[in-house]
Amino acid sequence: MARPQVQMVPIDASVYKSPVLKKVNQLTQALASGSQLPTLAELNVFNVREVREMAPTEVSTEIERMVVGVVSSILRGEGFRYAVPSRTTANQIYVTELDRIVLADKLSVRDFTNMSAVRKTAITTKVMELVHQLLAKGIHVTKRDLFYTDVKLFKDQSESDTILDDVACMVGCTRSSLHVVASEKGVVVGRIAFRDDGDLIDCTRMGVGGKAIPPYIDRLTDITSDAKFILLVEKDAAFMRLAEDRFYNKYPCIILTAKGQPDVATRMFLKRIQKELHLPVLGLVDSDPYVGLKILSVYMSGSKNMSYDSASLTCRDIKWLGVRPSDLTKYKIPDQCRLPMKETDIKTGKDMLEEEFIKKNPLWSKELELMLKSKEKAEIRTYFATR
Repeated sequence: MARPQVQMVPIDASVYKSPVLKKVNQLTQALASGSQLPTLAELNVFNVREVREMAPTEVSTEIERMVVGVVSSILRGEGFRYAVPSRTTANQIYVTELDRIVLADKLSVRDFTNMSAVRKTAITTKVMELVHQLLAKGIHVTKRDLFYTDVKLFKDQSESDTILDDVACMVGCTRSSLHVVASEKGVVVGRIAFRDDGDLIDCTRMGVGGKAIPPYIDRLTDITSDAKFILLVEKDAAFMRLAEDRFYNKYPCIILTAKGQPDVATRMFLKRIQKELHLPVLGLVDSDPYVGLKILSVYMSGSKNMSYDSASLTCRDIKWLGVRPSDLTKYKIPDQCRLPMKETDIKTGKDMLEEEFIKKNPLWSKELELMLKSKEKAEIRTYFATR
């Protein structure tokens, strides 16, 4: 199939000589000249568990192998049990050279004869059965659909979601390889076009709401763009304002948001377009230790909940464009647009100062210290409200 032929609105030639794009070009050159990242083995980081994309037949075979293992265990008189990777906080390892979290390869036993593990063992078996059926039929379902297949057993979707991650980790595949995906959440707009399962999508013609980022990232092909950078926005309101202003036609960029906490599809999409298009990523988040910097850290270094798949979900070296605590003074943000930090915000801020990804960025650490000193925070909309 031919690559998409998309006619986008021309960018004013003078923009390419602007200080903004000159700085962006420097970031792009730095990306291009950067050395290739070492592997975990080259860093002598062993005994970690990482997953990969697997074909349906591979996943099915591995599930069948585990079930045979359980049957063999029962016949040996050792009982009905699973060896499950332990995904506790204690098993999370931050690899400084890669700037991401990985999962230590430690196992825990989930035994059906243990009263505290009976439900989890039953749910694990049920999820494996459902996934095997999906793979055999060649269909996908959402995590919500999976939950509703047996509400009485699962009781709460958080339980089936957690076990789904356990099964992916046990099999050694990405969660999407299980054919179970999250509902669409993130959106993208701007100077990028691609085919979604064969259909041509031009993201400059998606209106204020943007194009929903599909959960099946592997079905996206023929990605083309004349953008110079990717603008990662924390909140939907800021995204819509930028889309409404057609900001991407003033400065050639791709704008995307997960509307708050990053979902897997948005993280995978960001990783893929950054890798294929070789563009710098600029993050626009609230000046807030929890909903701002914490969210940025998930995009950059990964979440502890899915550290087993951090290789395909993280996008290192995102530049913190704003809102920075120093911006409140720099841009003369009025007092009525500033918010007092709560005790929980202050505690989160102090905890973040101990995070490795903050320690690695002295300027970020300085900004966070300034926030804690002023005890003030601000939202992205502050930029728009004062201009």
